[in-house]
Amino acid sequence: MRVLITGATGLIGGEIVKLCHKKQINVNYLTTSKSKIQKEEKYKGFYWNPKSGDIDKDCFINVDAIINLAGATISKRWTPEYKKEILNSRKQTTQLLVNALKGETHSIKQVISASAIGVYPDSLINYYDEDFKVKDENSFLSHVVKVWEHEADAFLKLNIAVSKIRIGLVLSKKGGALQEMVKPIKFGVGAAFGTGKQWQSWVHINDLANIFLYVLKHNLNGVYNAVAPNPVTNQELTKTIANVLNKPLFLPNIPKSFMKFILGDMHTLLFESQRVSSKKIEDKDFNFKYNYLKPALENLLE
Repeated sequence: MRVLITGATGLIGGEIVKLCHKKQINVNYLTTSKSKIQKEEKYKGFYWNPKSGDIDKDCFINVDAIINLAGATISKRWTPEYKKEILNSRKQTTQLLVNALKGETHSIKQVISASAIGVYPDSLINYYDEDFKVKDENSFLSHVVKVWEHEADAFLKLNIAVSKIRIGLVLSKKGGALQEMVKPIKFGVGAAFGTGKQWQSWVHINDLANIFLYVLKHNLNGVYNAVAPNPVTNQELTKTIANVLNKPLFLPNIPKSFMKFILGDMHTLLFESQRVSSKKIEDKDFNFKYNYLKPALENLLE
């Protein structure tokens, strides 16, 4: 089997590539940097430039499925210009893949597109599953996700099955949100954000990579939440990190107004509450290795 991965060198992409090779799945990948192109049988690189619409169509040869992870990081200050970059990076990359496949003879049967739980509204009481109908785009991230998923649906017109993986807060030792949360706690200045009651639906990066390959192996179509079965509040997340690191927490919670001043619109990442269900993927017999937060953190931090 051979898959084409966009965003293969990123945090999630790197983990998926590693797992593909473990399972004897060959990988083609697209990169905007010609210096990153390798030509091994199990790991072949191809050039693309979504902004200019360039793509090496040889990337599709003998490919059975596409895993589309490409998109600018949301962990950077959301200036009006950067908001456009966040949106366009997801829109342009997906459109380029769709347009490149039109009229081409190929063997691709499935596209698995990254998405995000940011599509669900901010709520302390709701428990969201994949059937929840998002009516109004209540936030910037919700708008981005709706556009992203809409663009992914264009593959259906090419008779390619589409799966969308709504990713929660990814916990990894190699970067991402967890490492940023760990830094102040290690120096004894950690604290929860706002009331600390906002829900954080998290997932261990190993489980996340396994979800992508499980959806691939079993050809599961439609939307799936990629979150561990037991979401926690921000307060509990902060306390558990401190506990695993054996560090004290004595500072008062950090006010929302302060973080808005520091981060601008991006502060919503810390304060929005989404309690999200993993039942749909579990009902397909997927087993999480890390169901609970503490063992997941012990694996990543100790």
